[in-house]
Amino acid sequence: MHGLLATAAAAVLTPVVAASWPPRLPGSDDVPFDEMYHGRHLLGARTGTGGRAAVGGGEWQVTVDGRPLHLMRRADGSYLSMVDHYRSYPTALAAARAAVDELSPTEQLRGVEAEGNGHSGVHA
Repeated sequence: MHGLLATAAAAVLTPVVAASWPPRLPGSDDVPFDEMYHGRHLLGARTGTGGRAAVGGGEWQVTVDGRPLHLMRRADGSYLSMVDHYRSYPTALAAARAAVDELSPTEQLRGVEAEGNGHSGVHA
């Protein structure tokens, strides 16, 4: 009886669990990129920090027209960018393209150095 109940529960829960995982599209693996997208130069590569670069880990160094685009890896493997904190993207390239889509044609990414005036950003 317990075996039958476990089998029925697995049959009911399998589609729910499968639907909760982000879809993996063919060719959506994170690979280094160097491309022009809507007139912007996108460049991205893994750095190897953390000793996990060989197995898909490590940090991404991504630039848009030579300016850094900071990405954050989510627990599900997708990415958030500093341009859009509310939507996640399946690859670093998809996050970089979405950042370009959010910028106006003349707008550039602002770097930390643009804000710097010798202060640490903490105000008392």
